[in-house]
Amino acid sequence: MNVPNRLTVSRFVLTAIFLIVVFTNFPYGETLSLLLFGAASLTDYYDGKIARRDKLITNFGILMDPLADKILTCSAFIAFVGIGKIAAWMVVVIVGRELAITGLRLLAASKNVVLAAEKYGKHKTVSQIAAIIAILLSLSYPQWGAAGQAVFGWNVFGKTWIVWFAEFAKWVTVSLTFYSGVVYLWRNRELYLDDM
Repeated sequence: MNVPNRLTVSRFVLTAIFLIVVFTNFPYGETLSLLLFGAASLTDYYDGKIARRDKLITNFGILMDPLADKILTCSAFIAFVGIGKIAAWMVVVIVGRELAITGLRLLAASKNVVLAAEKYGKHKTVSQIAAIIAILLSLSYPQWGAAGQAVFGWNVFGKTWIVWFAEFAKWVTVSLTFYSGVVYLWRNRELYLDDM
């Protein structure tokens, strides 16, 4: 197994450990969750970079890399519903979009059509990771003592700025996720409307 594929597999493992930590009362568990998610996100960046640089693109990577990405982000958002940090309907939009686009790509593959990634999808992914990290920061910074309070603890209208930012990031993510899904489905509508 080459290095990019090992990084992809490690993302599955890190996701599982992340979920265990989120739902278990570990000392400094919120900080550990943040570190685990950050490490998993870095594997996403580096597996693609190394695969392209060293021409190590494989069928395993083509299938598992985007799957690992979706499992990582969707698992985090679903976990946040479980601990009351995001509304369930928001996660339904996020997960529903991922399922719809995955279904569209499967349909395209069955017709020997390759669907290229679009810029909106990339913006969506960045916004999702930013929202997850913001939520994890809002949960973990109180564990960092004076340094955490100095950076993340100053109040704006009764809440710390990182809490406001996490809330804003959630709305941006849901909006971008929904919009990118609608655009992708509309632009490729001939795949599923041509035989109605």
